[in-house]
Amino acid sequence: MTKSNFKRTDRVAAQLRRELGQLVHAAVREHGLPSASVSDVEVTRDMAHAKVFVTALQGERSRELVKGLKELAREFRYQLAQSLEMRHVPELHFHYDDSVDRGERIDALLRDNPVSDDDAGDGDDVGADADGGDQDPDGDGRS
Repeated sequence: MTKSNFKRTDRVAAQLRRELGQLVHAAVREHGLPSASVSDVEVTRDMAHAKVFVTALQGERSRELVKGLKELAREFRYQLAQSLEMRHVPELHFHYDDSVDRGERIDALLRDNPVSDDDAGDGDDVGADADGGDQDPDGDGRS
């Protein structure tokens, strides 16, 4: 496999991402699916398959979204075949991209529990009393 082969898969993935973004946007309106966007597309070297990663505005409806998109995958392939100049359009496999959800959870945790300069000390007193004993004197799992 040559370097140009990998570059071609990257170009095809980018083109599929653009086209599928528009198709998914239209499908959301037409089929009453949760609001979504295409975050990434990964194409196999042989260009037979494409993993399509989608994010949802409402993460709790992600299963409904992916199920709906999987049902529309054949229609999407047909529409892609009409609009793209490719001999073979890859088979589409939809996956939910939860990286945005995870990022939001991390942001919320950081907002709710900010780290101050006092918390970021040298760590001498972490896990032990000043005399070196445990912080859990009763051994019942509570401090």
